Amino acid sequence: MHGDWQIRPARPDEAALLPAVEEASGTLFRTIPDLAWIADDGVMPAEAHLAAIAAGTCWVAVEGEAVAGFLSARMAGEDGNGADAGRAVLHVWEMSVAPAHQGRGLGRALLEHAAAYAAAQAMAAVTLTTFRDVAWNAPFYARTGFAILPDVALTPRLRDVLAAEVAHGLPAARRCAMRRPVSLVS
Repeated sequence: MHGDWQIRPARPDEAALLPAVEEASGTLFRTIPDLAWIADDGVMPAEAHLAAIAAGTCWVAVEGEAVAGFLSARMAGEDGNGADAGRAVLHVWEMSVAPAHQGRGLGRALLEHAAAYAAAQAMAAVTLTTFRDVAWNAPFYARTGFAILPDVALTPRLRDVLAAEVAHGLPAARRCAMRRPVSLVS
């Protein structure tokens, strides 16, 4: 419990609520003229959240019974090299906090919860893709332990994710992949 909210696994009946949280959160993109269109773009569908819920990789921040934010992720095979070769990672597909709840630490708490889950599952890291220069994207994630991966360090999986985002219309020069290593829980 964190103040008047808590992080817990999402329930199947909550999957239908998560797109509205993402849509509300996305309105912040209207403050960036060349990215304002994102506020009206599609959101992650409830079916995708249901798959993450079934996999145990979707968490909600709730205040009472109200969903204030969520993080939906999926385990992915990692094809990197070095010490993490062959170890899975947890890839964050979407994290959103409703505007009325932003700035209270919910996003950070959701990320910490995901990292703890990844560590408990003996995964190597948590990964995500995001905007390099949007304050609540890469700069925020960097403050929570993520680092931008240089192009030479991108795995084929992350290259594919970024390519799909660019094909959808996101500007390639502003996108990046980030990675946060996790320590194994003993």
